[in-house]
Amino acid sequence: MSGDRVAVIWRSCLLPGSETFIRNQADALPTWRPVYLGAVRVASPLARDTDVVLCPDTPRGRREWLQLRLTGGTPRLRRLLARLRPDVVHAHFGGDGWLVSRTATQLGIPLVITLHGLDVTRQPAAPGPRGVRHRRNLRTAFDRAALILAVSGPIRDRAVELGADPAKVRVHHIGVPVPAEPASGPKSWDVIFVGRFVEKKGVDDLVEAVGLLPDLRPRVLLIGTGPLHERVRARAERLGVDATFLGALPPAEVLRHVAESRVLAAPSRTAPDGDTEGLPTTILEAGSLGVPVVSTYHSGIPEAIIHEANGLLGPEGDRPALAANIRRLLTDHALRDRLGHEAHHRVQAHFDLPKQTRTLESLYTSLPLPHPLR
Repeated sequence: MSGDRVAVIWRSCLLPGSETFIRNQADALPTWRPVYLGAVRVASPLARDTDVVLCPDTPRGRREWLQLRLTGGTPRLRRLLARLRPDVVHAHFGGDGWLVSRTATQLGIPLVITLHGLDVTRQPAAPGPRGVRHRRNLRTAFDRAALILAVSGPIRDRAVELGADPAKVRVHHIGVPVPAEPASGPKSWDVIFVGRFVEKKGVDDLVEAVGLLPDLRPRVLLIGTGPLHERVRARAERLGVDATFLGALPPAEVLRHVAESRVLAAPSRTAPDGDTEGLPTTILEAGSLGVPVVSTYHSGIPEAIIHEANGLLGPEGDRPALAANIRRLLTDHALRDRLGHEAHHRVQAHFDLPKQTRTLESLYTSLPLPHPLR
């Protein structure tokens, strides 16, 4: 699995439980060896003892973390990267790309930045000096990067609008593990939602839509946490929705629950602050298991879900349309089976993790070799 060539995977906060896609991608590298480097350690199911952490939770470490955020570099980061001697630094999210870009450039290490969504939508659109700083830092990171990867076409287009050289930017879907056959077995849930309880995920739209289906009274499972959690839960109770809230769960448990569901609902939308999806991994994971998806025409989602072919799409924020699509899949077993089968086939053909990661390795290999500046 590991080889002589080293890719440092940089995520400043290493690693939130919602970012399994980062671990999955790097762990799947067939010949390169990933080394995970972060500024601070996040307590989550994804944390590993082998993670390299720049700023320990000490007064000195906290001062260094502040220095890194203010200046985009510290002497210790330079020493750490020089010691690790990577052939490439791969940063996830644009802001994290800026944090490591100066040091990678100083050491002559090619920098790859993957853009996921909020880093080129919500953050640069922030009002006042904060937005100015985000936009300036993004442009600097784009200039220093050897390669910029976007998880969907709309995210690529937004990066170019913000100043990225189009010749450096390409769409690369991260992919997910795909079993040989779709999941089988009994279904415990009619509709499942997996994601953070934030505006762009449309979880409140889902609860309102299910409230429009009192004759069906679908069993709904919601997995995740976030600032809207209590509000959405209270609204589900008032509407009489048969909803179960499990909070955050380890990735393996999430996949088990998805496999035991008839439909995944992912009603994403653009949030009032501009926050936008790239391409939600949960949609690909559901498809890999043969679970059809009800979603929206939002950002990169139509790159994975083709309406009526392998899932159902509707307008952002259209709760009656969302309810109608859920009703169709819950009452038409033949349609649900057909879309689930096609969803598995499409993910297998276009979003398979080993295939996508081999492509990533070929991109790494195409970059210039590290050349320490003299």
